[in-house]
Amino acid sequence: MDVSIIIINYRTPQLIINCLRSIYQFTSGVTFEVIVVDNDPENGQGQLVLREFPEVNWINMEYNAGFGRANNRGMAVARGKYFLLLNADTLVTDNVIGRCFHRMNQRTDIIACGALQYYPDHTPMPFYRSFNEFRKTFFILPPTPFFDNLLNSLYPEPQYQDADQHDWLVGAFIFLRKEGFEQTGGFSDDFFMYGEDVEWSGRLARLGKLCYFQDCKFIHLENNNPFRRTHISWINRFSTQMQVSNLLWVRKQYGFFAYIMLILHYIVMIPVVYSWKLLHNYNKNGKPFSELRTQYIYTRKIGVLLKYFWKTAVLKRGLYKIKPTENIDLLTS
Repeated sequence: MDVSIIIINYRTPQLIINCLRSIYQFTSGVTFEVIVVDNDPENGQGQLVLREFPEVNWINMEYNAGFGRANNRGMAVARGKYFLLLNADTLVTDNVIGRCFHRMNQRTDIIACGALQYYPDHTPMPFYRSFNEFRKTFFILPPTPFFDNLLNSLYPEPQYQDADQHDWLVGAFIFLRKEGFEQTGGFSDDFFMYGEDVEWSGRLARLGKLCYFQDCKFIHLENNNPFRRTHISWINRFSTQMQVSNLLWVRKQYGFFAYIMLILHYIVMIPVVYSWKLLHNYNKNGKPFSELRTQYIYTRKIGVLLKYFWKTAVLKRGLYKIKPTENIDLLTS
């Protein structure tokens, strides 16, 4: 078996059907199996997928285990030389799977590779190409040359001789050698959603290069989920679940000091963002306490992050999944 394709289902049977149709239409030159891991078997409607693709190896989880744990379950039973972790809300438009397979056979220095994400209209989707590029977005600072230069000096971009090499791969499409899973144990069990691909990439990179190839692309539809961010602004750029996961990644990869500095930064910025907005409102209409919704949402999110402070600080094991009452994005949507 050349490739094991692993897809996670969470109430998205039609998306998986569309994804599999594109795979069978365009993939050639490789033997492959498809493994679907269902995080909600009671409502996943897996029979719809199996009716059209009875050869799929369907695995039911006992609970909603999130992205990482479900993928680990699929990789544990996969038989391929390579694994492809693929989102349900994706489509391939050419033989990208075969291309990744042959490229990885040629490039033994690579442990895993990714494909470039495109929107449904076939325009490229931006993504973070390095850990430091991602980390700089965590800071809520005025977009001025001074702060930009400060962050760039604190978090410089890595320099690789290989133009294809990057720090991490987006979890929607990860093509890796089986040994990558066997030697790392897969995703950390602590992540529920978001951040798990970043953290795992750091461990995978110890085994070999992580690369993106310009001729490898796929369509990412970005299916809605109840943890997606809302009211996006300069100070509310991450969803609550996403930021809980991001901070867990920072703690795991960069240590306690890097983590505590971010928490202190967010706390200090609460009076700053309120003071700035009060002054702005007063100059605008003479009513300083109008239009404070964004600041209110920001403060509520910081409150949730503080609930996970000690758990993250001591790296307590367990699934870092926020409670429904902590999902500020959904509650304020």
